[in-house]
Amino acid sequence: MAGSAAVLEDSSLLSRFDRALLPVEKITALISGLAVFSLMFLAAYSVTGRKFFASPMMGYVDYIEAAMPIIAIMGISYVQRDGSHIRMDMLVGALKGRVLWFFELVSVLLILVLIVALTYGAWDHFDRSFDCSKPLCSRDSSIDVGIPIWPSKLVVPIAFGVLVLRLLLQVWGYGRALVLGLESPVAVPLNLSVVEQARLEAESLEGSD
Repeated sequence: MAGSAAVLEDSSLLSRFDRALLPVEKITALISGLAVFSLMFLAAYSVTGRKFFASPMMGYVDYIEAAMPIIAIMGISYVQRDGSHIRMDMLVGALKGRVLWFFELVSVLLILVLIVALTYGAWDHFDRSFDCSKPLCSRDSSIDVGIPIWPSKLVVPIAFGVLVLRLLLQVWGYGRALVLGLESPVAVPLNLSVVEQARLEAESLEGSD
């Protein structure tokens, strides 16, 4: 399961890269959230039209399908930074020191290899759909209202590209921790105990007063 984690910062080059990438990840996560929010309005509009005017929104399913990559993928790098993805905390939480950093490094490297392959495939999938010699630069479109599909396909390699950058930073962070034997490395998610979570929450509340 996913647990609470913290990402430490300092003045190192790695931490500066981490902080530079974070605004990009926040923007992609915001776009994902706005896509979810917009679907609520589309659903309300379609249901209202169906119930009171016997005229539901045309292409409602098409718009949902077009928004799905944004909802599902755009925020993936942001949660990777915070360690919010589903993971085996019972196993990882029992590891300490270099053993922990070794397993974290191996897992991130495996994820990186997979995501690089998926990014290549997703870009190729987008490239087959995008063609400016065709109407709306699209070789394919949705069935109902003819929405161009290439923008939705482009979302995937963009989101995966940001994730690749995040994974490279985490490989750097875990590798550095493994070599130097660091206790609390920067730019990687660190699992927090209940006591540490409570302390951080208390400090955040004190800072807001």
